[in-house]
Amino acid sequence: MMQQREKWSRRLAALTVGLMLAGMALVPAEANGAGAEERTHAATATALQALKPASAPVSWSDLQRRYRGVFVLRASSSGGRRVALTFDDVPDPRYTPLVLNVLKRKRVPATFFVVGSRAAKHPDLVRRIVNEGHAVGNHTYSHPELPKLSLGQVRREIERTGAAIRATAGFEPAMIRPPYGDIRPAQLEWARSRGYTVVNWDVDSQDWRQIPSGVVLRNAVKGLRPGSIILMHAGGGAGQNLFGTVKALPHLIDQLRAKGYELVTVPELLHIPERRPNRA
Repeated sequence: MMQQREKWSRRLAALTVGLMLAGMALVPAEANGAGAEERTHAATATALQALKPASAPVSWSDLQRRYRGVFVLRASSSGGRRVALTFDDVPDPRYTPLVLNVLKRKRVPATFFVVGSRAAKHPDLVRRIVNEGHAVGNHTYSHPELPKLSLGQVRREIERTGAAIRATAGFEPAMIRPPYGDIRPAQLEWARSRGYTVVNWDVDSQDWRQIPSGVVLRNAVKGLRPGSIILMHAGGGAGQNLFGTVKALPHLIDQLRAKGYELVTVPELLHIPERRPNRA
């Protein structure tokens, strides 16, 4: 996840500079004043428009309005000073046990979004997550970008992960978190028809960037408010360093409690079921 986001950040930066230079090149050297500036902006805008995809992605806030109760970023602030810690890309034998140790020591419940292929490899960690009182959600089987998949492929990713978790924990999660938070309206329609709740976040610790613990901590409290869902990671790619998360977590818990926040699972925060009904 970290490598992909950094790759797109570099591409965007390079594209922005290139467009600015291209726009400037379209303005004659002798042109001065407002006319030259307008032509520069017009050229840049035209280039940007040409690069836009045929159907731009719908914003998360729009999706939350259109799919109220199905696509969720946070809970209502009317529920009191409660927030939820969430951890993606689990289970990971390097970091998941360390995160679980902190949560156990601090007596804090959290929500873990499980990658099915990892659950199949490390069922003992899935059992530990459940046995220690944490909630579990579905984070697909192979961690793909869902907007690039057909509905059939999305269904297989979700159902295969649900089966892997059921084989270990005895139930299928009712929550889905799409990798990178990306999902299309048609995929949300499918999730709604199957009784799933798609849970994203409104606070991103950006720990996937392999940043120091102090920066993780600062990001995790920036923009925080009652009802917030905080994104963190307890699993990573090969070579990805998440010790910043492990070191920041106890301090984050202490700060949240000092501010009067109660830490709960996502199902408790949103008043939704964690488990799908047993199938006949």
